[in-house]
Amino acid sequence: MTTRILPAVGDPDAARIFSTLLSQLPSAEPSPPVPDSTTLLDTLARLAVDSLDELPEVVLVHERIGPVPALELIREVALRFPAVGVVLVSSDAGPALFSAAMDSGARGLVGLPLSYDELAARVQAAAQWSVGVRRHLGRGAADAPTGPGGRVVTVTGAKGGVGTTFTAVQFALAAAASGRRTALVDMDLQAGDVGSYLDVQFRRSVADLAGIQDISPRVLQDAVYEDRTGLALLLAPADGERGEEVDDRAARHIVGALRSRYELVVVDCGTQVTGANAAAVEMADVAVLVTTPDVVAVRAAKRMVRLWERLQVRKAEDTAMVVNRWSKHTEIQPALIEKITKTRATRTPVPAAFKELQAVVDAGRVQDLDNRSTVKQALWTLAGELGLLAAPDTPVATPAAPGGALTLRAAGTVSRLRRGREG
Repeated sequence: MTTRILPAVGDPDAARIFSTLLSQLPSAEPSPPVPDSTTLLDTLARLAVDSLDELPEVVLVHERIGPVPALELIREVALRFPAVGVVLVSSDAGPALFSAAMDSGARGLVGLPLSYDELAARVQAAAQWSVGVRRHLGRGAADAPTGPGGRVVTVTGAKGGVGTTFTAVQFALAAAASGRRTALVDMDLQAGDVGSYLDVQFRRSVADLAGIQDISPRVLQDAVYEDRTGLALLLAPADGERGEEVDDRAARHIVGALRSRYELVVVDCGTQVTGANAAAVEMADVAVLVTTPDVVAVRAAKRMVRLWERLQVRKAEDTAMVVNRWSKHTEIQPALIEKITKTRATRTPVPAAFKELQAVVDAGRVQDLDNRSTVKQALWTLAGELGLLAAPDTPVATPAAPGGALTLRAAGTVSRLRRGREG
């Protein structure tokens, strides 16, 4: 995706430096600098008349812009054009100015003299934010861009033991096998098992990135384990207490940095809602919730969806529900789960066939699961259904059980579930 950038720089020498550096940014489309605050506001107003899409994603404001002071100008742009990410450029990059700039509505602060890496990071972060705002301001899901970089899919479990990590790992393996450059992040910060499922031990973890404000490609490379399966793995910390170091702000930085380098980022969010994984779910292009077709798990799924809605993390109708351990004899069918949770049940349920998995799970090598496994076929088909593969229109495998013609049996377990629907 092309990032349109409008610099507001009054000083001619500074304007030339801006133009030179911006022209070197990947996928950037810089406009000629505007010399003062009046011209900037008039330009944005003229572009906004036609369409929200005509506005630049990023506006750079030099500290010596005039006649309106820089902070006041940023506040004006943020109020009048809320879908534009504004970045302040100043020789004072201290905490006091940073706080004042954020209070005014800026999305970042770049110090002078300009550094290519710092400028690229701030512009990219502001552009990602701008794209996200425009998506929520009314663009349809079909034509909404995913932002600079790749897509993010989160996998969350309704409760423990429903197959969350196994699902996330298989999604990532399917995407990598299809040719997509894929990262798999373990955001189950206290009890992450991605490393155990893939027989990987690595000294770095997601917690090592938590205190870093600017995650450069070199820093990210040091924290990520390049697995022989083709996946880039960012593991949970070995010491669970270190998970507290990863807050919502750190999670946004980490997921944003991964998104800028990989075509697909799969995040295993576990089953507990924390600030970090809630931020990941909010950022996600696809949010998957995994449940099993039993009363306890479905009630837990409904509880999770309600929690996300109360926290304004994700709407129920924007959540994809995956039903694991399904069989045609199951009383609770996907259509009923969809109705109760108000989510979107995927077409392909995952069959109950743990015997197929036991050997590879016990060995800690789920990447070696046989291609004939009905569970693997269903999950890889689901990856295509969710648009995670490089060629999503090409079927990866035939599901073991049909996803259509779902039937309900209104007796026994189903009746108990309906009685507890509002509880």
